[in-house]
Amino acid sequence: MSQKNVEAFKRGVEAYNRGDAEALLENLDPEVEWHPALLVGLGGEATVYRGHEGVRALLRDVDDTLSDIHVEFSEIRDPGDQVVALGRIRTRGKASGAVTGGPLGYVADFRSGKVTRIRTFLDPAEALEAAGPGE
Repeated sequence: MSQKNVEAFKRGVEAYNRGDAEALLENLDPEVEWHPALLVGLGGEATVYRGHEGVRALLRDVDDTLSDIHVEFSEIRDPGDQVVALGRIRTRGKASGAVTGGPLGYVADFRSGKVTRIRTFLDPAEALEAAGPGE
């Protein structure tokens, strides 16, 4: 298990939860690809956000929809150059004020200590399947 990848992942999650884009980007490769499930779950279109500017756009899109978002993971696995994290998400709608929550899974691929691809899933079983054999 690469503790370095797990620690980088945790730093990124902490930055994401506090809305600190620059701290989040420090853990992401400049050409990162982010495949979010949350906006699709809220009725948006499936979009892949690419690069640091793409991640900034993702954060703006989330901020346009939600007044609060918090993710936490009860289980983090590192089968090599990948981190698989299973947990929960809690959100508050910006317009409605409605609070929602549910299960969440992340698969983050690493190269040279930086995340190169993030795939999120609203079903943790899908995250485990996406991670491949052994997970």
